[in-house]
Amino acid sequence: MSENLLFVIALFNTMIVYSIPLLYGTLGEIIIEKSGSLNLGVEGTMVIGALFGCYIGSVTGSVWLGLLLAMISGALCGLLFAWLTVSMCANQNVTGLTLSTLGTGLYFFIGHTVKWGDKFDALLASTASFKIPLLGDIPVVGDIIFNNSWYVYAGVLLAIALWFYFNKTKMGLKLLAIGENPAAADSCGVNIKAYKYINICLGSAIMGVGGYYMGCHMGSFANMGGWVNGYGWIAVALVIFANWNPARAILGTVVFGLCSTLELRGTDIAFTFPDVFGWLGGISPYFFKALPFAVTALVLIIDSMRKNKKSGEPAAIGVQYFREDR
Repeated sequence: MSENLLFVIALFNTMIVYSIPLLYGTLGEIIIEKSGSLNLGVEGTMVIGALFGCYIGSVTGSVWLGLLLAMISGALCGLLFAWLTVSMCANQNVTGLTLSTLGTGLYFFIGHTVKWGDKFDALLASTASFKIPLLGDIPVVGDIIFNNSWYVYAGVLLAIALWFYFNKTKMGLKLLAIGENPAAADSCGVNIKAYKYINICLGSAIMGVGGYYMGCHMGSFANMGGWVNGYGWIAVALVIFANWNPARAILGTVVFGLCSTLELRGTDIAFTFPDVFGWLGGISPYFFKALPFAVTALVLIIDSMRKNKKSGEPAAIGVQYFREDR
């Protein structure tokens, strides 16, 4: 296999690595929004999942215990959000923003004051790639698709499972009904609060996994300026990009992962393929760092202009449901 081909494979693998945390964040937010709630606290939830999961993992050396704590801490963020917005009827936008602020504050407080464990090597090792037998032996394609971390395989399977959950199960269809018309669902005997609580906590737990993966992949707090670094905000926009479809979220996260790849490897690409991509060498990496947020704004603008019947946006998203007004 030529050096250029090996370089291309490495680029695709890098793109996938940076897509996965976005995929977890996006899938978690899709679940929550399908229940009719708008949670802008994705960033904070991912940060808290990364903090507590990586801390426990670095102290105990147990990847799975860290993962469990990441899911629990994420679910607790969801529980707080659900209690404030579903039970106490607090404003969803303000609550979500407060949750993100809380997560960021905890990140810097805990990161700079708590003594981290010395067993990050186990967490880093958990993000290593492993080849699926037979499929991984397919030339080029096998190295790109079937030679990745288990987080990648789990994320893709989760997206497919959520599509099945929404469209083929009774609980999923009831959830969609709540997001579209909670009054009608309530009149049919669906427990609105219970469904919202369960799915908000489930979606938040998935976000916690995304944050945990970023923490494991990037290493200890002392070596990083930030773990989640805006990915939670991009995930909110990716929900719109994916049209609230878990399967389409896979494609959307790969597109945004490409921006991170260009930021890291743009100069290498220009050097390896000067005739085709030489122009990349003249672009500042900071441009590519800002590009995901520019694309996010563009997605929001396009979505506001294309409102049509095919939109997967829940009709009752962000709207408080008062049973007395039914």
